[in-house]
Amino acid sequence: MVLEATIICIDNSEWMRNGDYSPNRFQAQSDAVNLICGAKTQSNPENTVGVLTMAGKGVRVLVTPTSDLGKILACTHGLEIGGEMNLAAGIQVAQLALKHRQNKNQQQRIIVFAGSPVNYDKKVLEMIGRKLKKNSVSLDVVNFGEEDEGKAEKLEALVAAVNNNNSSHIVHVPPGPNALSDVLISTPIFTGDEEGGSGFAAAAAAASAGGLSGFEFGVDPNLDPELALALRVSMEEERARQEAAAKRAAEETAEQEKGENQPAIQDVGMTENVSAGISESESKASDLMDDDNALLEQALAMSMGSTSNDATRDINMQEAASDEELAIALKLSLQDVENDQSNPTDMSKLLTDQSYMSSVLASLPGVDPNDPAVRDLLASMQSQSESEEKKDEDNASKEDKN
Repeated sequence: MVLEATIICIDNSEWMRNGDYSPNRFQAQSDAVNLICGAKTQSNPENTVGVLTMAGKGVRVLVTPTSDLGKILACTHGLEIGGEMNLAAGIQVAQLALKHRQNKNQQQRIIVFAGSPVNYDKKVLEMIGRKLKKNSVSLDVVNFGEEDEGKAEKLEALVAAVNNNNSSHIVHVPPGPNALSDVLISTPIFTGDEEGGSGFAAAAAAASAGGLSGFEFGVDPNLDPELALALRVSMEEERARQEAAAKRAAEETAEQEKGENQPAIQDVGMTENVSAGISESESKASDLMDDDNALLEQALAMSMGSTSNDATRDINMQEAASDEELAIALKLSLQDVENDQSNPTDMSKLLTDQSYMSSVLASLPGVDPNDPAVRDLLASMQSQSESEEKKDEDNASKEDKN
């Protein structure tokens, strides 16, 4: 496969409006340009193609040499037709564009479409041809359209001046039923200088233009089985890569959705735990309250019991003495009696001592020692004390006799 940088010079002069080529000269030329661009880029992935126009207001470069086929095919849409073709200026600008190519290892080639009369002398064209040969630039010329006197001769002289080891070609395409692109497919402009390159160039060109749909990838496996196999393997690898990328994207999406749902699940779990904790706390609190209530009821019952006992005791004391003040005095006396139980003899003596008891009762608030009830009580206490003393003496005497 030849590594080339190619510039295609398009004739967009007023002569391109003629309809002797279907549908017209300019459209037939555009179809042929598209086929050539496809053939060049398909033959070697490092090939580059550029396009310029030679008529109108002047020579204009539509696209510099590039391997982007879509960019190349789009540049020919919407071109304006008008003016005269400037063949010499177009070739010189093309040579300058090739000189500034990025890959200096690429061979240089210019393809010229001449569909209108050539206004330059033969000698001028030969001089341009020798300059191209000196700079190692190959030239292909497509002569179609106007067949004025001397046009074919001038173009042949130009190609002869450039030609070096049969690297340059000229093709004459007369008007007829065949499309311009169909005629060029079988010419060296497509096939190149290599033997057996015709089939591949034609297949690549037809594939780029969508005209060869019978073969996979636009390549006939009978003509080039290695290329067909390489394209098939490349397609399988690309398909596997796309499937892996789609699977990875789906997994990432699933992980993101899972990460978004997990906080909600955690919140629900935390809410349930909090609710369970609250319920448990409430149950514990209710149990404690029940225990407290039971203890409180027990304490109340005990207090009520003690209160009832105290009340019973007070009632008995009130029954023993009709006067409340006397009951208080009796309580105090009983306390003193309990404190002095260790010495009952002295206690009895004190109780029988009326003067002492009178002074004790007089010291009590609200107690009148001269009250008849008090006097009767003291007398009964004195008599009781005396009877007890007599009884004690009798017991003592009996013990002495024994």
